[in-house]
Amino acid sequence: MDDETIVPLVLAKDQSVHVVFRKDATLQAMKVPARSFETIKQLDGAWTVSFPPERGAPSSAIMQQLQPLNESADSGIKHFSGIATYTKGFTPPRRCRKGQPLWLDLGDVRELADVSVNGQTAGSAWHAPFRVDVGPYLRKGRNVLSIKVANLWVNRLIGDAQPGTKKITFTSMPTYRADAKLLPSGLIGPVKLQTETQTLRK
Repeated sequence: MDDETIVPLVLAKDQSVHVVFRKDATLQAMKVPARSFETIKQLDGAWTVSFPPERGAPSSAIMQQLQPLNESADSGIKHFSGIATYTKGFTPPRRCRKGQPLWLDLGDVRELADVSVNGQTAGSAWHAPFRVDVGPYLRKGRNVLSIKVANLWVNRLIGDAQPGTKKITFTSMPTYRADAKLLPSGLIGPVKLQTETQTLRK
């Protein structure tokens, strides 16, 4: 059909992309390589999670494994709203070469993540798949990963509705009841290091 452009796309759940046509087409058709990702290491084990002051949560906590903040036994963490910072040391696999793309797949994030490696900002992720290229920032041996995650306000509002709780937020009208369901919150994971390959679609 004349004056029609068809772009087949394969997207992950909740993923979105921008498709931009900068110039007039010179070809009748074009195949774009399909991207696939291979997990070469999963960052399991303990994470240190830090919280800002005066938000009801402790200054820091150790999570032996990643879990949603709203599932914590600590009420301050369970109802936390704001930016939590997750920190972990790790050593990249030997097959990783400095400067080459190496993707950090964060798994599930609620809601936004900002990733730093060895004190350098690697990028942000705000939709699925939550994936950032950390390859240019890695060094041999031990590296330090820091992930800032911002969540929604809902859980703190529910926390403030609990009987006898010192309120941290303020609203002009009642919002959530004490028995309202908490939302999944924070860095949920699993967090993986991945390499990328590209193959032409058939």
